[in-house]
Amino acid sequence: MSLDKTSVEPIRLHSAHPPTRARSSLSIWLALAATTAYLCRNCLAVLEKTIRLELTISEEQMGLLIGSFFWVYALSQIPAGWLGEKFGSRVIIAAYSLIWSLGTACWGLAEGFAVLLVGRIGVGLAQGGLFPCAVHTISRWYPLSERATISGILGASMQVGALIAAFLTVELVKYMSWQSVFVLYAIPGTLWSIGFYLWFRNSPREHPSVNSAEVELIEQGRVPSSDSASKESIPWLRLLTSLPMWMICSQQFFRAAGYVWFSSWFATYLQETRHVTQTKAGWLLAVVLLASLFGALISGSVSDLILRRTGNRGLARKSLAASSLLICAAIVSSAFFVADATSAACLIGLGAFFAAFAGPCAYSVTIDMGGDHVTPVFGAMNMVGNFGAGLLAWLVPYFRKFIEDSAMLKSLSGGNSWNAILVLFALMYLLAAMFWLFLRTDGTVFDSNDNQRR
Repeated sequence: MSLDKTSVEPIRLHSAHPPTRARSSLSIWLALAATTAYLCRNCLAVLEKTIRLELTISEEQMGLLIGSFFWVYALSQIPAGWLGEKFGSRVIIAAYSLIWSLGTACWGLAEGFAVLLVGRIGVGLAQGGLFPCAVHTISRWYPLSERATISGILGASMQVGALIAAFLTVELVKYMSWQSVFVLYAIPGTLWSIGFYLWFRNSPREHPSVNSAEVELIEQGRVPSSDSASKESIPWLRLLTSLPMWMICSQQFFRAAGYVWFSSWFATYLQETRHVTQTKAGWLLAVVLLASLFGALISGSVSDLILRRTGNRGLARKSLAASSLLICAAIVSSAFFVADATSAACLIGLGAFFAAFAGPCAYSVTIDMGGDHVTPVFGAMNMVGNFGAGLLAWLVPYFRKFIEDSAMLKSLSGGNSWNAILVLFALMYLLAAMFWLFLRTDGTVFDSNDNQRR
C-alpha cells in the first residue's frame, strides 16, 4: 500500500497589510452551532431510562425513537446540504438552528411516544443540513492547510455539546422536570440563529471584516473557476461509481455506528452492568465525551501539521485515522474485563480519545477530495454514516434479546448481554479502520477511480 503525495506550497502573500482574522470568528460561530446541535441531540439519551419508565415506553420503542433521529438525519444530508449550497449558508444554517431548537422544545410537551417521535424527527431533519453546510462554508472560508484544524474544532465542539448534555442534564433534573429541561435547551440555538444571520456572509469577499490579504490567503492555490463550477450539475453517476467515495462512506458507516454507543445506550449500559446511579452514569459518560473532545481538538492540528511538513495527504489523513481507530478498537474491547465502573469508563474514554482522531480526517478528506462538489460528497458520507448509527442504535435491544436467548452467547458475555454489545461496538471501529486503509487519497473522488485500482 502506497501513501498518496500532495504537495502543499508555503503561503506567500503579496498584500502590504497583514491578513485579518475574520475566519477565526467564524470558527467560533461554527463551534457554537455544533455545541448547541449536540446538546439537543444527546440530552434525550441521558434521560432515556427515566422517560421510558415515566411514559411507559418499551425498550424497543425507545430504540426506534433514538434511531429515528439518525435515519431522518441521514436522509436529509444531501437535500438539506443542497439547499445550503443553492441559497447560501447564511440563511439556511440559521433556519436549521431555529427548527431543531423548536423540535427540542417539542419534547417538553410530550405525554407519550408520538410527540417525542415527532420532535425527534424534526431535530434530525434540521440538523441533517448543519454539517454539509458547515463543510461547504469551510471550503470557502479556509485555506487547505487550516481545514483539518477547523474540522477538529468542529468535532471538539460536538463533544462539548454532548458533554454539557451529559453532566448538566442530570443536575438540572434535580431542580426541574425533564420536560422543562428540553424547553430550556431550545433557547441557545434560537439565539444563535439570529446572531449568525446578522454576522455571517456566504463569501469572505462580502464580509466587512475581511481584508484583501485574508482573501488572498484563503484563495491561494485554489482553482479560480471553482465558484462558477460549483454551480454545475453534480455528476451523480461518477460519484456513485467512485471507489474512493465507497471507501469514505464505508469508514463513516462503521465509525458512526461505533460512536452512537456513547450518544444512545452507554449511560444505560453503565447502570445495568456496573449498577451505578443515573447521576454517576451521566458523569462517567461525561468523562468519555471529554476524552473525545480533546481527541478531536488535537487531531485536526496534528493532521494539518503532518500535511504541511510532509505534503503527504495519505499520511496526514488516512494513516492517522486508520491507526487511531485500530488503537480504539483494542482499548474499548479490553473494558470487557474490567469490573469497576469508573475504571471501565476511563478505559473506554481512552479508546474514545483515539477514535476522535478520525473525525477531522474524515471531514478534511471530503473537502480535499470533493473538488467543486464538496457539499454532496460530504453529505453522502454523512448520510451513510448516520444510517449506520441509526441501524445500530435501533438494533441494540434485539441484539441483547438474541444474546439472552442463547445460553452460550450469554455465558461468553459474562452473564450480561450488555458486555457483548460493548465488544460489538469495538468491532465497528475495527471495520472502519480497515476501510480507511483501502482508501487512496490522491486526486478527487470524481477522477481517482483508476488510481484506486492500482
